[in-house]
Amino acid sequence: MKIAFVGKGGSGKTTLSSLFIRHLAATDAPTVAVDADINQHLGAALGLDEAEAAALPAMGAHLPLIKEYLRGTNPRIASADTMIKTTPPGAGSRLLRIDEDNPVYAACARTVEFERGRVRLMATGPFTESDLGVACYHSKVGAIELCLNHLVDGRDEYVVVDMTAGSDSFASGLFTRFDTTFLVAEPTRKGVSVYRQYKEYARDFDVTLHVVGNKVQGPDDLDFLREEVGDDLLVTFGHSDWVRAMEKGRPHPFASLEEHNRRALEVLHEAVDISYERRDWTRYTRQMVHFHLKNAQSWGNARTGADLAAQVDPAFVLGEFATGEPPVPAPQPA
Repeated sequence: MKIAFVGKGGSGKTTLSSLFIRHLAATDAPTVAVDADINQHLGAALGLDEAEAAALPAMGAHLPLIKEYLRGTNPRIASADTMIKTTPPGAGSRLLRIDEDNPVYAACARTVEFERGRVRLMATGPFTESDLGVACYHSKVGAIELCLNHLVDGRDEYVVVDMTAGSDSFASGLFTRFDTTFLVAEPTRKGVSVYRQYKEYARDFDVTLHVVGNKVQGPDDLDFLREEVGDDLLVTFGHSDWVRAMEKGRPHPFASLEEHNRRALEVLHEAVDISYERRDWTRYTRQMVHFHLKNAQSWGNARTGADLAAQVDPAFVLGEFATGEPPVPAPQPA
């Protein structure tokens, strides 16, 4: 299952996504966590110290490796240089599985251990000095979109992506790559404004959107959110001494998280699992192709010098039983 956490800056989406990731790890569910926010804070929220978080490999820096691996022997893709962020898989492509070892994970993922469970953590990477003034956020998340396009995930397997703040993800097809999107909103006018914008943009793409209220301090806050977002409000989180201690670098055992917040995480988990029953791989593949053709016509063909529409394999549908080029195992330490 693929899950996105979105919301305005400061809403607490990174905090809540990290809590949900810890919750999944505690259930021993195979989980990949991805920091897709240009302000990289997910590693720290998962307990990494400053040096460990800074040492996370940037997916964007390994984009040539990712492209070459996913291309496999797909005859529709002449070279990795002609692959763009929206390139869909086809016969001969290599597909990613959550609970496997492969060169992409070996280069881009690091294991984070908790008192119970573990997850793989990947990150887009921050802006570098060479990016300043010439690159945009979307040049960083292209690697994530490409990986999600080639990812085959099943029941009780999870990818949790902490997205960039606001509605920047609508500049690509990334917002359609998820089974469930949790929009974190504070009980303020600014807090729900991103919700309205997100819902408007996503309305034609069958996006499953749930609002998660955060920093809710009482009945008035709850009433405000109910009035503003209606039935899209799924659950709320209140004050947490556990989170405050974690943010001070003094984490307590995860089992000591407050009962009402632990129950809220269970509600999120239940909502994600329900979305599995509505999963439509044909629609998912169709949307992938839709955005690829748009990007090809808008800039991809000119950038690569190739007809990228020819990369679409009309007979291929991504799914749990889809097959492609056999995976290559990750290199083993000497």
